[in-house]
Amino acid sequence: MLVAGSTFAAPITIKFSHVVAENTPKGQAANKFKDLVAERLAGKVVVEVFPNSQLFGDNKVLEAMLLGDVQIGAPSLSKFSRYTKKLQIYDLPFLFKDMNAVDTFQQSADGQELLKSLEKKGLVGLGYLHNGMKQLSASKLLKVPADANGLKFRIMSSEVLEAQFHAVNANPLKKPFSEVFTLLQTRAIDGQENTWSNIYSKKFFEVQPYITESNHGVLDYMVVTSKEFWYGLPEDIRAEVKTALDEAILYGNQVAAQKGAEDRQKIIDSKRSEVITLDDAERAQWVQAMKPVWKQFEKEIGKELIDAAYASNK
Repeated sequence: MLVAGSTFAAPITIKFSHVVAENTPKGQAANKFKDLVAERLAGKVVVEVFPNSQLFGDNKVLEAMLLGDVQIGAPSLSKFSRYTKKLQIYDLPFLFKDMNAVDTFQQSADGQELLKSLEKKGLVGLGYLHNGMKQLSASKLLKVPADANGLKFRIMSSEVLEAQFHAVNANPLKKPFSEVFTLLQTRAIDGQENTWSNIYSKKFFEVQPYITESNHGVLDYMVVTSKEFWYGLPEDIRAEVKTALDEAILYGNQVAAQKGAEDRQKIIDSKRSEVITLDDAERAQWVQAMKPVWKQFEKEIGKELIDAAYASNK
């Protein structure tokens, strides 16, 4: 593998691999990054974007990165648990009340420190990319936790998400994102949790009669690269690439906020799926059922970190 910047052949190729559609916030951020690099580093750096798991799924992309087969990925934060337990904080249910709270925490010293939590494993966090708050969709009406009893929910590979669904007596199943539509359509699973933009772009609303607006968790990604590749880049080029990436992330996060609201409305307008709003008493039942999950993972994540994240809601 190439270590020193001087050994890179020009132009340097950066392969950016992700698992979602190009019209999603992450897809648009990746394309924006590609355009900014083409504009500012023409002849020096080329970004190639591979959406829809064309190169690697989220489960394989970090290994591929360490092998040098891909340079940048943006897996969901749930995918990092085997590299560090601290990032499990983002999977805790009902920790953040909205995306403003998420942003406040991520920009804080604690949130920025978490980007560095992978360096011992050879990975470098470059920034957080938003998708939005997660909603619960299902083949039956979900108003209170008892409604989830015995239902099968697809989850990302995450012990916290597993515990979250066990807390409401549901059955979590770890399945790749690319298989979710078919699993819902064939009724192999009863439901899933996702953001408005993913539910819309992947057409989950067409095969799920009910979506509960729970805002129970956050679905964010970490833009990540390998330490070897990143620090092997010539310093001036690395600085330019980072600036372009920061701008692309900011753009993607603006798209995420706008798209979430628009896609929610499109789902309502389609009348394919009924969007259920929870009143305060119903929401309180979900919080009460799922909050013990915080305690369960307190030792691995750190109580002070959880408290700092929760304080972002104020």
